[in-house]
Amino acid sequence: MKKVIAMLLVVLLVFVFTGCGEGNTTNDKSPAEVRTNSQKQKIEATGDKDEEPSESVVSSSNDANITETVIFDTNDIKVTAKSISYDGWLGPELVLLIENNSSQNIIVQTRNVSVNGLMIDPIFSADVVAGKKTNDKMTIMSSELEFAGITTIKNIEFILHIFNKESWDKIIDSDVIVLTTDATEYVQAYDDSGIVAYDEDGIKIVAKKLNSSDSILGADLYLYIENNSKQDITVQVRDVSVNGFMVDPVFSSKIVHDKKAFDRITFLESDLTDNGITDIREIELRFHIFDTTSWEKIKNSDIVTISFN
Repeated sequence: MKKVIAMLLVVLLVFVFTGCGEGNTTNDKSPAEVRTNSQKQKIEATGDKDEEPSESVVSSSNDANITETVIFDTNDIKVTAKSISYDGWLGPELVLLIENNSSQNIIVQTRNVSVNGLMIDPIFSADVVAGKKTNDKMTIMSSELEFAGITTIKNIEFILHIFNKESWDKIIDSDVIVLTTDATEYVQAYDDSGIVAYDEDGIKIVAKKLNSSDSILGADLYLYIENNSKQDITVQVRDVSVNGFMVDPVFSSKIVHDKKAFDRITFLESDLTDNGITDIREIELRFHIFDTTSWEKIKNSDIVTISFN
């Protein structure tokens, strides 16, 4: 029952916020230039840069699936990946059978989830009382797949995070689990078009476009991020201003090593309104990059200035 209510709330919020953001296209534009202390780049004026990507839909005619397999069997806890269902309201669902033969009441969640090498944030948390079992589903949001340009699920990669329900003490984190579907011929494309805002030490960040017509909270700066380093990283922003006014955007992106991500820096409508900003002409920020596990700083970038025509 709790899951049904949660799903209904998610759907309701999507409709409400989408309705609030309709019609505002003032800040739908591509970056024209990026400046840092050490470099200056200009985006080429080609038609491809301004074209909207074609809409991607996980179609029921292309329902890649997996072979039922045991993916975890340790500490008297067994997890079996049974199939991928495409009947979910919010997107494809990975069906998991969880058997808890331990003496503890547990919660099973997932971490570091990627589909076809692209980081995503699914919906999944399963409570299993000691001595019981449950069939549960990890929901992969269709909106995230479309945003990342994923039309077919070729592989899903994740870690199981299992902890005690009462104390919240960690019981175990699994090794990396990789599920491969029968879509063996599918090749995932990665749209890295845009203008490079940061490219050092195997980490690349591309500013793709500014969009307010599709934003539910204000205006979004779309980013493509590649992590070709040996560390799992989190990317955040610091010292952010829009048209010279300091703002506090919403952004924190976690990218496992050798993975990619499409993400958004969200500039809140309240911040823009309070500063009288109706047309975003320039965004200035620093990228703050740190090790996700140790929280040790990897790099604070130079000031990056992104200009829009």
